Amino acid sequence: MPAKKDFEKKTENNYRQKIVLGEPFMDFVSRFAHLAGTVVFMSGGDHDCARYHILGILPWLTVSGYNQNLYLTTSEGTIHYNSNPFDVLRLILNKYKMNDAYNDIPFMSGLMGYLSYDLKDSLEKLPRTSLNDIQMPDVLFYAPSITVVHDRLTDETDLIISPQNKDKDKALHTFRQIFEGRLSKKRNEMHAGNFTSCFSKDSYIEAVNKIKEYIKAGDVYQVNLSQRFIADFSGDAFALFATLYENNPAAFFSYINGDTLQIISTSPERFILQQGTKIETRPIKGTRPRGATPSEDEKLKSDLLESSKDDAELSMIVDLLRNDFGKVCKAGSVEVVEHKRIEAYRNVYHLVSVVEGILKDDKDQVDLIKAIFPGGSITGCPKIRAMEIIDELEPCRRHIYTGSIGYISFHNTMDFSIAIRTISLLNNKIVYSVGGGIVLDSNPEDEYDETLHKGRTIMDTFETTKEAAIEKSFIWHNGILKPDDNSCVCACSEGFMYGYGFFETIRVNKGNPAFLNEHIRRFNNAWEYFFKDTPPDLTWEDIIKQVIAANGLLNETVSAKIIAAKGGENYSMANYDLLVIAKAYSKRPQLKSNKGLNLALYTEPRQTPLASYKTLNYLYYLLAGQWAKEKGADEALIINPDGSISETNTANILIVYGNKIIRPVSTHVLCGIMETAVKKLLLKWGYQFEDKKFLPDDLFAADGVILTNSLMGAVPAIGLDGKKLNSSFDLCEKINNELL
Repeated sequence: MPAKKDFEKKTENNYRQKIVLGEPFMDFVSRFAHLAGTVVFMSGGDHDCARYHILGILPWLTVSGYNQNLYLTTSEGTIHYNSNPFDVLRLILNKYKMNDAYNDIPFMSGLMGYLSYDLKDSLEKLPRTSLNDIQMPDVLFYAPSITVVHDRLTDETDLIISPQNKDKDKALHTFRQIFEGRLSKKRNEMHAGNFTSCFSKDSYIEAVNKIKEYIKAGDVYQVNLSQRFIADFSGDAFALFATLYENNPAAFFSYINGDTLQIISTSPERFILQQGTKIETRPIKGTRPRGATPSEDEKLKSDLLESSKDDAELSMIVDLLRNDFGKVCKAGSVEVVEHKRIEAYRNVYHLVSVVEGILKDDKDQVDLIKAIFPGGSITGCPKIRAMEIIDELEPCRRHIYTGSIGYISFHNTMDFSIAIRTISLLNNKIVYSVGGGIVLDSNPEDEYDETLHKGRTIMDTFETTKEAAIEKSFIWHNGILKPDDNSCVCACSEGFMYGYGFFETIRVNKGNPAFLNEHIRRFNNAWEYFFKDTPPDLTWEDIIKQVIAANGLLNETVSAKIIAAKGGENYSMANYDLLVIAKAYSKRPQLKSNKGLNLALYTEPRQTPLASYKTLNYLYYLLAGQWAKEKGADEALIINPDGSISETNTANILIVYGNKIIRPVSTHVLCGIMETAVKKLLLKWGYQFEDKKFLPDDLFAADGVILTNSLMGAVPAIGLDGKKLNSSFDLCEKINNELL
């Protein structure tokens, strides 16, 4: 338990006071890590830039956005800015500017968060040819209501209440409740799957050689090239942060809880420090791994210090940064105060330089950021051409990697690190990148190995944990069982370009496919119709069981798909792709809570001969389902051009009138496997069937509406456009007990 404190006694205009933590700072901040908007900056090691720990919580203002679309959120609402993000940043800093100087503390009030590398596009007109697949915010800043600053040198801790927050008492009360609560020492386990890179080793080496060609041609002197690793992740993000800090503390450790996104950075490199008009940057260039023995370690250290290649690389970047500083600094004030200092970390040695300058009187914090962002040490020289080459050669956008993480205060201080050794956790994935500077005499193999050395701290964290809880998934592709991330289809195939293909979705109960013969019969009919050829002679049941067994799903209810996609001219001897995939199936939550599904009448009629088959040209149905969810429904009711009912986006429809079942008539509609099985069963039970056109409003007079597909069986529709339908729950339950 931390020592209790008189929180009502405040000093310095009622917003700053000394507190006693009574526990290590890591334990203290772990109390708040679960709160969205929590930001933690921790200094590790004994380097001279590693003095302060800072915690920011309970933000009263949030700034986030992509490209030119930024959103500023407070308790009073959200304001949208369609503007350059740096202009919005200046607007915020000017609005909340504090005139008092606080020279004894680095951060009193302001913004804590990050600037993505991709903000380069807001500063320069650059090509955008790499894939923006993750779509993290380009900007994410929080203005904390409560800030705690711990000075490692004096062992003193300040609690600061933001003077801009209009509800200080509420924030202080929340802080006190959490601070004085009992601390759980249990840390959740962390698991990561196998890491895969956006490059193969050969393609990375090819990219290095391409950069060397650009250097020979005179385009650039140096380019920073990186590769991105990604894996499945489960566990607690802050536990990972704490583990990394314990294993390898560095000067600029950061943790940002962005609610659906967590950022963990273990950077050793300062991007920019500003204290009033004084500014500083500390570029890193040159890396060697630590040795296994003292003699090997000393040899690697000497090799780095004596390396002409690393010396040239660092000197080149120092010159670039001096020029960047010169844009906003007073004439004659920019100087290199230290060059080629070696810094030791547990896994690597780095070469570091220190550059200082004095801001011009008419330049502010945003002018400074714009002049030097992104950092030259992680782009190359000259910067703009280097960034163009990075975009050309790296397949994925960098997002936060090689952007900047830190704070920018309302009282004219700022400290940002370069976002290297930085992890993003989102959508149950762990993502991080590693890279290095490529110059003319770079050895491609060595450059590739260097990226692995730099990423070792992160990967090694999971090598000592239990086997990953998230297993790799397997598929069957053209006769071979393989990991799904090793399978691909040609982008020039007609299946990929035009959705030329079809599929079957099969319910499998503990290894036994339901209605398999009926599914294969429908699959073969589609094959003959679309491919004008004899269907493949395969024992699909054995293939399905192989895939299910490989995925560890033999004792589960499974959704299995058989997919056939057309190739293209000279695509292959077979001229098609055949795939079988499987994943665990669970009943829709709505069927547990509502005992049925709500429908919404889709406003776009459907009429196409493809509707008679389960084709890969499925976008219409996908969009219809998404539209229904936006309307608060579970399924879209699909209609024909004449306004009559056809089906839903995933199911056939049967309409109950006493002992009669109506099947809506469409010129083209999929003949459902489950629909056919239900019809056969209901005929056996004495029901009569009639096919006729049916209008949506007529559903309200029916005794019940049944939706059928192979996965969910028979389920009742319970509403249409917010109006209640008579439920057929009992009949559906009876059907499912018999068929499933």
